[in-house]
Amino acid sequence: MVDYKELDVWKEAKQLAIATYRFSETFPKHKVFGLSSQLRRAAVSIPSNIAEGCGRRTNKDKAQFMYTARGSLFELETQILIAHELNCIAEPTLSAILSKIIKCRQLINGYINYLEK
Repeated sequence: MVDYKELDVWKEAKQLAIATYRFSETFPKHKVFGLSSQLRRAAVSIPSNIAEGCGRRTNKDKAQFMYTARGSLFELETQILIAHELNCIAEPTLSAILSKIIKCRQLINGYINYLEK
């Protein structure tokens, strides 16, 4: 069984979740409390699904959790773009977080490809 804590895909996803928590702390509470909460849930779901998938027995099962993690990543990206449109995320922060999302997407896709071979 693979130790998920050794996987680059999990490490990057965990860092993305931490970054999401940090930048969402600056959101105006009265304006976007629900969006902040939703961002955080989606962000935490990504490394959590990667970890859970690593605990599964077959590569097919593992890949299914990677697909779920990737879906949460797309959800997070959408919510970040909405938050930006609501002027809750400044351009430099948006660029940095989108770069992390792209890196996570590449790693998740690579791991899915590895599992499905």
